[in-house]
Amino acid sequence: MMYKVASPSEYLVITGVGISDIRLAKKGWILPGQSCSVFDVSPVNYTFEVQAMSAEKLPFVLPAVFTIGPRVDDEQSLFRYAKLISPHDKLSSHVKELVQGIIEGETRVLAASMTMEEIFRGTKDFKQEVFGKVQLELNQFGLLIYNANVKQLVDVPGHEYFSYLGQKTQMEAANQARIDVAEAKMKGEIGSKLREGRTQQNAAKVDAETKIIATQRQGDGKKEEIKVKTEVKIYENHREAEVAEANADLAKKKAGWSMEAQVAEVEATKAVSLRDAELQIEVERMNALTTTEKLKAELLSKASVEYETKVQEANWELYRKQKAAEAILYGKEREAEAQKAAADAAFYSRQQVADGELYAKRKEAEGLVAMAQAQGVYLRTLLEALGGNYAALRDYLMINGGLYREIAKINSDAVQGLQPKISIWTNGNGGVRNGGAGEGNAMEEVAGVYKMLPPLFKTVQEQTGMLPPPWMGSLTDSSNSNMK
Repeated sequence: MMYKVASPSEYLVITGVGISDIRLAKKGWILPGQSCSVFDVSPVNYTFEVQAMSAEKLPFVLPAVFTIGPRVDDEQSLFRYAKLISPHDKLSSHVKELVQGIIEGETRVLAASMTMEEIFRGTKDFKQEVFGKVQLELNQFGLLIYNANVKQLVDVPGHEYFSYLGQKTQMEAANQARIDVAEAKMKGEIGSKLREGRTQQNAAKVDAETKIIATQRQGDGKKEEIKVKTEVKIYENHREAEVAEANADLAKKKAGWSMEAQVAEVEATKAVSLRDAELQIEVERMNALTTTEKLKAELLSKASVEYETKVQEANWELYRKQKAAEAILYGKEREAEAQKAAADAAFYSRQQVADGELYAKRKEAEGLVAMAQAQGVYLRTLLEALGGNYAALRDYLMINGGLYREIAKINSDAVQGLQPKISIWTNGNGGVRNGGAGEGNAMEEVAGVYKMLPPLFKTVQEQTGMLPPPWMGSLTDSSNSNMK
C-alpha cells in the first residue's frame, strides 16, 4: 500500500481490486491488488511528408508538422487515450505510424477531389479541411490537434509541375515587365508635356491672383491708415479738452491758496502781537518768581540733598530686596522644575504600572472567559447526563462545591460566642387562678397585661439601650424592676 502523486503534466491510471474499468487521478492510494501506471499529457510534434495526387493525377509532396496530444478537457477522451494510447510510448513508431496513417489517408482523399490549382491557391482552406477530417479520426483515440503547419507543396522527382509553373510565371513576369516599361515610358512623355502646359497655365493663374491680392492689400492698407489717423485726431482733441479742464481747476486752486495765504498772514500778525503781550506779562511774573525762588533755593538745595540721599538709600534697599526676591524666585523655579520632573517620572511609573495591571486584568478576563466557556460545556454535559433534571444538577453542584458544608459552618459561626440572657419575671399572686376560665375577672386580665410591660421594657433596654417615653412610665433600679 502506497500513496502516489503525479506531476502537473501527468495522470495516474489505476486498475485492479475495487475498480471495474480504470480510474484516472492526480494522486491517490495504491491498495494491494491494484496496479498504477503514469502517462504524460503534454503534446508532441509529428513531422510528415505526405505523398498525394491531385484530381489531374499530378503527384506532389505535402510537408506538414502536427502538434498532437491527449484532450485534457474531456474525461471520456482521457479514458480512451489511457486505454488505447498510453500503454505505448507516444514517441514510439507505433503511435507515430498510427497518426501518420490517419493524416496520409485523409490528405490523399481530400487531394484527389481537388485540382492542383485549387490546392496551390487555397492552401489555407486545404489546411482547414485536412485539419477537420483528421481531427474527426483522432477523436476516437482521445487525441487533439493543438496546431497544424502545412508547408509549401514540393514536386515529386520526375514530375516538375511546380518548376515549370515557376518558369512560366517568370516568363510572364518578364514579358509583362517589358510591356509595363514601354507603357511607363509613353505615359512619362505624355505626362511631361501635360505637366509643362499645366505649369504655364498655373503660373498665369497665380500671377493674376497675386495682382488681385496686392490691389486688395493696398486698399486695405489705405483704409487702415485713414482709420488710424482719425483715431489719433480724436485722441488729441480729447487730450486737449482734458488739459483745458485741468488748467481751469488749477486756476481755481491758485485763487483759493492765495486767499488762504492772506488770511494766514493776518492771523500771524495778530498772533505775534498777542504773543508779545503774553510774554511781557510772563516776564513780569518770572521776575517776581525769581525773587521768591532765590529765597527758596537755599532751603530747596538742602532738601534736595537730603531727598537724593534718602532716594539712593531707598534705591539700594529696593535693589537688595529685588535681588533677594529674584534669588528666591529662581530657587522656587528650580524647585518647581524638579517637582515637575519628579511628577513626570512618577506619572510614567504609574502609567507603566497601570499598563501592566491592565494587561494582567485583560489576561485574567480572558482566563475567566475561557473558564466560563469550559464550565458552560461542563454544565451542559452534566445536564445531558442527568436527563435534563435541573433540580438534580443544582443538588449535585451544591454537594460538589461544598455549599452545604459552608452553610453549616456559617450557621455555627453565627451562634458561636452568643451569651443569651434569660430573665425570669413574676407578677406576684396576680396570675391565673386555678379555677376555670369563667372564674377570672376582666380587670385581672388587664392587670396581667400591665404587669407584662416592665419585663418587656427591661429586655428592650438591655438589648438596645432604649427607654420607654416618659408619658408611658419609667423603670426603677430595684431588683423587681417595677414601673412607676
